[in-house]
Amino acid sequence: MIPKDVLDKVRRIEIMTNRLVTDVFAGQYHSVFKGRGMEFDEVREYQHGDDVRAIDWNVTARTGTPHIKKFVEEREMTVMILVDASPSCQFSTVNELKSRLAAELAAALSFSAIRNNDKIGMVVFTDTVEKFIPPRKGRSHVLRIIREVLCFQPKGRKTNIAAALEFMTEVTTRRTVCFVISDFIDPSMDKDGRPAFVKAMAIANSRHDIIAITLNDPREQYLTPCGMIELEDAETGACVLVDSSDKEVRKAYAIAAAQRLLARDRTFRSMDVDHIDISTDVPYVDSLVRFFARRKKRMR
Repeated sequence: MIPKDVLDKVRRIEIMTNRLVTDVFAGQYHSVFKGRGMEFDEVREYQHGDDVRAIDWNVTARTGTPHIKKFVEEREMTVMILVDASPSCQFSTVNELKSRLAAELAAALSFSAIRNNDKIGMVVFTDTVEKFIPPRKGRSHVLRIIREVLCFQPKGRKTNIAAALEFMTEVTTRRTVCFVISDFIDPSMDKDGRPAFVKAMAIANSRHDIIAITLNDPREQYLTPCGMIELEDAETGACVLVDSSDKEVRKAYAIAAAQRLLARDRTFRSMDVDHIDISTDVPYVDSLVRFFARRKKRMR
C-alpha cells in the first residue's frame, strides 16, 4: 500500500508538469528529438512535383506507370532518465531539494515522451545502479517513475556516474535519448586527471543522445557572512569549520566553486554533450525552454 502523502505528492507533480508539457513544451519536444529515421510507408503513382529519385523502378516497369516510394518519419524513440540519488542530491538551502527537482524534471520529460508515443525508462544510481525501470509507455508507467524518484531510499553513500552510463549502454539495444539528472559532484578521477565519468559518457554519447541536467544550489557557489559554520561533505561525512564572516574565506570559496563549474562545462563541451543548468532558487521551466530553443536552432 502506497502512503496517502506519497500519492498526494505524485498527483501534485503530475498536475503541475502536465500543465507545463501542455502549455510550454507543446511541439518543442517533437521538433527537437527525432526518431531513428525514415521508414517505408507505401508505393503510389508519381505526381507532378515528386522527387524523381523516389521512383520505384520495379513497380514502374511492372505497371507501365511511374510510381514512387513514400516514406514517413519513424517517430517512436526510447528515452532513458538517469537520476542521481546520492546524499549530495538530498540538499537545498532554498525552495526545493535537488531530489524533488529531479522528480519534477523526470515527470516533465516523461509526460513529453509519452505524448509523442515514446517509451520512457529510468535508472536510479548512487555509487552503483540501485534501480532499473525498463522503458514502457503510458501514464501509469510515468506515475511509477515519479513515485520511485520521490520515495527512493538509496543504500549507497557516494556517486558513480560512469557505472550508471555503462549500465544504460548495456541494457539499451537501440539509439536512445538519455537525460542524466545529477549535481555531478563525483570526485573520482581517471589516470589523466579527468572526471572518472568522462570515458563512459563519451562512449555513451557516440551511441546515444546524452543530455546532462545539472542540479545546483546557490550555497554551493558562495557563502553568506554568518560567523563560524561547520560544512559537511554529504557523501564522505568529512567536516570542516570555516569562518564565513572572513571576506577572504568567502572569496576563496567562490573562486573554487566557479572553477569547478567552469571545468564541468568544459568537460561537457569537449564531449559535445548538451547540458542544462538547473538551480534550486530559480524556476527550471525557463532553462528547459532555452535548451529546446538552442537545440532547435542548431538543427536548422
